[in-house]
Amino acid sequence: MTTNSVPFGYRLVSGPPEVDDYLGLRERAGLSPRRPDQAAAALGGSWAAVHVVHEQTRTTVGMGRVLGDGGWYFHVVDMAVLPEHQRRGIGDAVLSTLLEAIRREAPPGAYVNLLADPPGRRLYERHGFQPTAPASEGMALTLR
Repeated sequence: MTTNSVPFGYRLVSGPPEVDDYLGLRERAGLSPRRPDQAAAALGGSWAAVHVVHEQTRTTVGMGRVLGDGGWYFHVVDMAVLPEHQRRGIGDAVLSTLLEAIRREAPPGAYVNLLADPPGRRLYERHGFQPTAPASEGMALTLR
């Protein structure tokens, strides 16, 4: 499925949301909390980013970003939609837009990955993502 049109009453905006909107959306969508300094650095380091605004309330209700080197590796991060705005195609529109940017800008053969929490797996599978295990398995380290 590839569609980057958002439902009536919403606007897809190129670029990341403002820091306060980013932090609020992360919290309300159930993502791990971050500090403003982390958010500012993260948003500035995006290879691509989009967010969705609910036109009536002017609230940022969805977002997604890509981290990448521009040539080979692209990592989808910060996919989030506020619970009360889910199931309307917003996540599909955000992910489609990000993948279209990679297809348009990256050389053929780009490797696109993400870490999928259970609620998002169906979305990612609809866009062609497949689990990599057992051939490869995600690993993480959080520095303290």
